[in-house]
Amino acid sequence: MSKKKPFVQAVTPQSEDFSQWYLDVIKKAELMSYSPVRGCIVFRPDGYEIWENIQREMDARFKETGHRNAYFPLFIPESFFQKEKEHVEGFNPELPWVTEAGGEKLEERLAIRPTSETMIGHMFAEWINSYRDLPLLINQWANVVRWEKRTLPFLRTSEFLWQEGHTAHESEEEARQETMRMLEIYRDFVETFLAIPVIVGQKTPSEKFAGAVDTYSIEAMMKDGKAVQAGTSHYMGTNFAVAFHIQYLNRDNQHQYAYTTSWGASTRLIGSMIMVHGDDRGLVLPPKVAPTQVIMIPIGPPKAREQVLARTDELYQELKQAGIRVRVDDRDQSPGWKFNEYEMRGVPIRLELGPRDLENGVVVLVSRITGEKKTVKQENLATEIKQLLTEIHDQMYQRAKSFLDAHIYPVDTLDQYKQILKENRGFALAGWCGSAACETKVKEETGATSRNIPLSPPVNKESCLVCGETAAHTVVFGKSY
Repeated sequence: MSKKKPFVQAVTPQSEDFSQWYLDVIKKAELMSYSPVRGCIVFRPDGYEIWENIQREMDARFKETGHRNAYFPLFIPESFFQKEKEHVEGFNPELPWVTEAGGEKLEERLAIRPTSETMIGHMFAEWINSYRDLPLLINQWANVVRWEKRTLPFLRTSEFLWQEGHTAHESEEEARQETMRMLEIYRDFVETFLAIPVIVGQKTPSEKFAGAVDTYSIEAMMKDGKAVQAGTSHYMGTNFAVAFHIQYLNRDNQHQYAYTTSWGASTRLIGSMIMVHGDDRGLVLPPKVAPTQVIMIPIGPPKAREQVLARTDELYQELKQAGIRVRVDDRDQSPGWKFNEYEMRGVPIRLELGPRDLENGVVVLVSRITGEKKTVKQENLATEIKQLLTEIHDQMYQRAKSFLDAHIYPVDTLDQYKQILKENRGFALAGWCGSAACETKVKEETGATSRNIPLSPPVNKESCLVCGETAAHTVVFGKSY
């Protein structure tokens, strides 16, 4: 009996069951495995390398704007949460607590970090004494825990990886500028690195971060029409400064509270990327984040194998030196099996090299996103591949942007929105009077929430979709993960 790995099995079609498609793909592509702990996953090497590539690029952008990395404790005293009432009320349902350690009951419960505003606020109060200490620009790469009732790998897990930026400033103007600067960094990163188009806007009061004055977000649309909040930036005003006594001597030698911000993005970016770009054949990975950008597959009869492999190795070294993330699969598997395997894994470019290609001094490049084959000369290989990787990124972004634009529906009434939800997937663009009651009614009757108030809406709606009164805002509504 053959012990060869079976031919790649098909994944559930997106049109049949999108959630099952997602679970099939991330498991078959070996991005993760379920752990023995409820709601937690194990990142397998390909999955973690995607996060490393995201982390590396974002970290460079943060440092370019003057932010420095630090690390704060995983455990947070319960008393810290009591200092900012709105904050603790927002997180309390998701908090896991440590009550015993070393066989003894703790005098004070310790929360396992859901976010670090309280701990960092405590430390900022120690570090900041004068206006000369400002601005203080800190970022942390860490894990956080939120005991979710419903979990989905990468998108919503009990423990996840993220970065959280925390800054303190002399003035409201400076802090607000920081809030918007980081929002723009997120937008640019997600669009230019992950090829995901987003809607940039401000959260409504009911959807803002617990304890923030204003929250801004970038919202992405998945292929099933649901939203994922891909990044958030919060202007905290002096709320946390007052709670944690973050004061400094100003230029007039008077004590003043600092203005603070926080901003974060997490491993849900991986889930978003998969759901935005994937297809029925599996993953489609943006070239800039893909662990393997090019998979080299030598083909041909056994008698030519040695020659083909020798040239494959030479080209591999050239591509590697050119900074391209490349791998060779010379295992004893059929070419057809390998083609399907790497399509499912979402590798942007497949490179085929056989005896005839060897004679002609060429290779065949195949794009994952279009399936088109292109024969190129070996002496121009690195240049041709870099150009094709750029084209693939652009094609992926344009496809996703066209999908987003085609699935945003301007609506005038709640009944109209309900009808659209029966027939279509996607977001609604509607007027909202600003009343919490009207916003709640949309959620109760459709299951959709306000995603954000776009900073640049494609159209401005004049009346509230619920009560018909004059609209204070044009809002994006949608169901979300």
